[in-house]
Amino acid sequence: MSALTSKSVLRPRAGGPRKWAEQRFMTALPYFFSLLRCVKPVWNVAGMTLTSRYDHVREVFATEAKFGVMYKQKLDIIMGGEPFFLGTDDRSQHHDDTAALCKVILPSDLQRLASDVEERATRIINTNKGQIEIVNDLTRQVSFDFLATYLGIPSPANGDLRVWATRLFEFLFADGGNDLALRAEVDEIAPALRAHIDAIITLRKQNKGDDDVLARCLTLQSAHEPGFSDVQIRTALMGMMVGGPPQPPMVLPQAMEQLLQRPQILAEAQAAARNNDDETLRRYVLEAMRFDPLGPGLWRVALTDVTLARGTRHEVTIKAGSHVLAAFASAMMDSRRISNPKAFNPHRPAADYMHFGYGLHACFGRYINLATLHLMLKPLLKQPGLRRAPGADGKLSKNGPFAERLVVRYDFD
Repeated sequence: MSALTSKSVLRPRAGGPRKWAEQRFMTALPYFFSLLRCVKPVWNVAGMTLTSRYDHVREVFATEAKFGVMYKQKLDIIMGGEPFFLGTDDRSQHHDDTAALCKVILPSDLQRLASDVEERATRIINTNKGQIEIVNDLTRQVSFDFLATYLGIPSPANGDLRVWATRLFEFLFADGGNDLALRAEVDEIAPALRAHIDAIITLRKQNKGDDDVLARCLTLQSAHEPGFSDVQIRTALMGMMVGGPPQPPMVLPQAMEQLLQRPQILAEAQAAARNNDDETLRRYVLEAMRFDPLGPGLWRVALTDVTLARGTRHEVTIKAGSHVLAAFASAMMDSRRISNPKAFNPHRPAADYMHFGYGLHACFGRYINLATLHLMLKPLLKQPGLRRAPGADGKLSKNGPFAERLVVRYDFD
């Protein structure tokens, strides 16, 4: 089957010894980084540097003049060579590109998006009547539907936007081994998605339609605002589609798994949901995410020789061109900066969290995430008798970095 017409959002996962090795590796990572935090928090090994403490991870994120992103080569493949701000460390270019997006993605949209997400999730919970698979049938469906509607990108007639965007996301962020089979799929999907968005832009010029991000882009284009050529609009929308909706179905089922492991904490989160205390519920979800975040960390590349942890006994000079892992999952468990990190505390200060990065390349969609993530789970958390489904279905399974399946039951009248 062509990658364009595939209905499998995730690629077949490894089996046999490889599956066993991957599971053991992921299980061991928190213990490995816990050890590094104690004995070697900045470790040069095999031509790369691992950072594990809060201060050092934050230093890497905050020093973009010396630690650059590594996305440009793969973004060029996805975007057909057109620049996207995620791939640049040029502060001026990054500012210009994000400033253009800030003209069409507005703070005043957040309440509307929050209401839309909650309504969509409520309809799904009411339709499923007592049992739901959280990854595909709740968080992935809501995430793609509300963001595609907001951006103005309907699913293509010849494919599934969920498959296309997730495959490109995997290639960009989770393909450390340069998988040739994945690259072959990307070579099909990327030009097809560019052509799809180009066709939508052409159609919407004839009828701008609803007030979505694309309509706003075209209005500014008509006013000759810089940054809104057809190609710039397509690149921005494609970047938001690839970088945005694949993430909630990764991290929210993991957060739900953490709540299910803690019955008292789950009851407190459910009470917040039933009381429509959205701020408290947001805090519970963010704290649950801290125990199993989107990934172990983000890679950077040293743009010049740079000394990290200067003036401490862990000071290390990193050579230009070396890859550096800013392990934010480990940083959020660092007792030097995070009070009692193994305790579930939904009232932590915002600075304790690195879910959305830090510095120049902090997640552009972080405000949308903060406004909506918890609301994808809220209608489910309102349900009485919320519990795991029996057997393996009721335990979170993963496919590489992706949450794959988690089934829960609830009492439905």
